[in-house]
This record gives sequence, C-alpha cells and structure tokens, in this order.
Amino acid sequence: MDFQLSDDQKLLLDSVRTFVKQRSPVSRFRKLRDDGGGWEKSVWREMGELGWLSLPFPESVGGFGGSFVEVALLLETFGTALVPEPYLASVVLAGSALLHGGNAAQHQKWLAPMIEGATSLALAHGEAGHRFAAEPQDTTAERSSGGWRVRGKKQFVLHGQHADTIIVSAKSDRGSELFVLARDHAGVGITAVGTIDGLGAAMIDFDAEPPEDQRLAGGDAADALGRAHDAAAAMSVAEGLGVCQAVLGLTRDHLKTREQFGVPIGSFQALQHRAVEMFVEVELVRSISMLAAVRAGESDAAERRRAVSAAKAQLCMSGRFVTQSAIQLHGGIGITDEHDVGLYFKRMHVLNTLFGDEEHHVARYASLPSFTAGLES
Repeated sequence: MDFQLSDDQKLLLDSVRTFVKQRSPVSRFRKLRDDGGGWEKSVWREMGELGWLSLPFPESVGGFGGSFVEVALLLETFGTALVPEPYLASVVLAGSALLHGGNAAQHQKWLAPMIEGATSLALAHGEAGHRFAAEPQDTTAERSSGGWRVRGKKQFVLHGQHADTIIVSAKSDRGSELFVLARDHAGVGITAVGTIDGLGAAMIDFDAEPPEDQRLAGGDAADALGRAHDAAAAMSVAEGLGVCQAVLGLTRDHLKTREQFGVPIGSFQALQHRAVEMFVEVELVRSISMLAAVRAGESDAAERRRAVSAAKAQLCMSGRFVTQSAIQLHGGIGITDEHDVGLYFKRMHVLNTLFGDEEHHVARYASLPSFTAGLES
C-alpha cells in the first residue's frame, strides 16, 4: 500500500503548517482561553474561504470531495499548536451527522453555510447515565400538532455554548431521530460549563417543538450517529498525534538545554531511554491513526469500528504515556500552568475520553464478529 501523500495533500499540509506557525501558535490558544473567548469567528470564516471546512464533504453539497485522510492531516497539525476553532465538533462530528442524516434541501440550508464558515454546528447527543452511547436513550421525540416535541437533557455538548445551530438526537416510537434547532429556538436552554482543556462545553435542556422540516429526513439517524461518532473518534486520534509530536519536541528541547551537575540532563542514559520510549509510542499512534483515517468513511460498520477502536485504544495508552513522561522529565515546571506542556497534557486527557475511552474501545473491539469468531473457533 502506498502511504505517500499526493501533491494536493502536500499543498494542504504546507498551507496548514504555515497558518499554524504564523497565525495560531500555542500563545494564541492561551490568550483566548484566559480572555474567555475560546475561538475566533473571523478565523473560522477564513478557514471556510481556504476550503478547509469542506474537506470531508462531497462536491454535491459544496464540499471538496476529499476524505478523512485530508482531515487527519489538518487536525494533526492543529493538535501541535492547540488550534481552538471547533473543527472536530462542528465539521467532523455534527457535520457528519447532518451529511448522512439529512436530505439535499437540509444540506443546503444548514451544511452549506457551515462549509463557507458563516455558521458553526454542534451535535447534542451525550446523556447522563449513558456514557459513550451514540444513540439517544432518555431524550424523547413525540409528534405534536405543529410537528414534533423534543424533551430531554444533553450533557457536555462540544461547542454547544457557541454553536449557531444544534443537532439533537432523540428517541421516537420509530427509533432514533435527529432534529436541527437554532440556539435561540424556544425551549432550548444552554448552560456553558468549563472543561480542563480550556475549550468548554455546554449542558443543554430541551423542551422544544420543531416543525417537521427540521427533522433530518435523508437517511437513517442511527446510522448517521454511528458514522459521526466513529469519524470523530478517528479524527480525535489524529489530533492526539499532533499533541504527542508537540510534547515530544518540547521534551527533547528541554533535555538538551536543562543542565544538572554541569551537563545537559539529556546526557543521562536513563532519560535518553525514556525519550526513546516516548518516540516509539508516538510512532505507534502515527501508524494506527493513518489506518483509522483511511477506514473512517467506510460504510462497512464492522470494518470501520475495528480500525477506529484500535486507534482510539492506542491513543489512550500512548498519549497518556507520552504526556505523563513529559511532565515527569520537565520536573516541577511541568506541572505549572505557565508551561505549555501542561496545556497539551490536559487536551490529551480530554481527547482520550471523547467518543469512548480505552476500556470502551477495547470492549467494542472484542465484541466485533471477526474477533469473537476467532475465539469461538
């Protein structure tokens, strides 16, 4: 298999790296976090103009017609500098749900403006007591005279405190449903909450009555949710790879410049061994992330889940080791908020929990037919 990047992919990677270096270093993330803004709409619009928000969408809806491989290249680079714009939450998670759940008219109404950078999306799916469940459990949708009545509570909605449009999952007598609501729709109550990575999230209460045309009607909602979750899990691994690379670089530089007993601490063999172990773990994530990106758009659910769960479990193990080792090798300064390594550590902790932690994905991998068949034989 040829893993060389195409010319278009190389151009994309060069442009994203240039943008991150010149426009969005880690210091920008820190300033936005401290100011309480989180991200910048002007930068989001610029990303739309550059075509980055269109990468995973087909040309029929105004997209670039690319794949999640291109998205992975972008998010890996974003991860190296903690770019705060809600690409994972809006484009990958909510965008995938809307793409696979909506019809052409709904794509034009809600997906096209996001691709242009004029709006942003959030997917409200998580519920208390049902950790990592992709489909709705307690949020209900019942038919009413005006269309539908959606009632329930969603927790830790990524980008939910800022998104212009919210896609909410609910359970009807027919199964899972997806509805699209404006953030100021009557009966939508949004409470912003803090998260350890500084990006924040939202708790959202729903007692709303959307009309029929705000129910996504272009595909099976359960399948759309499954695809969206798997795509977001795979792309969280790509972002985590960027975090790992940045942390390894910070640690390597620290070992070269920090002196003890009159010599750089990187000259001590024990610390060299730890740095090599960190490098090996980064490369493990790189390989498995590539496979997950290739498989993230698969229509074969078992094949997709196998690659995604393997990648997510590997990130949980390797990402934890790399960031914890970086904290230890930096010594006391590593646990202070003033040092960037702590920011990466916190983001990695969140990425390892999003869309399923290590235990969840190991169990899911073990439940797949190809794995259980081998045990039975």
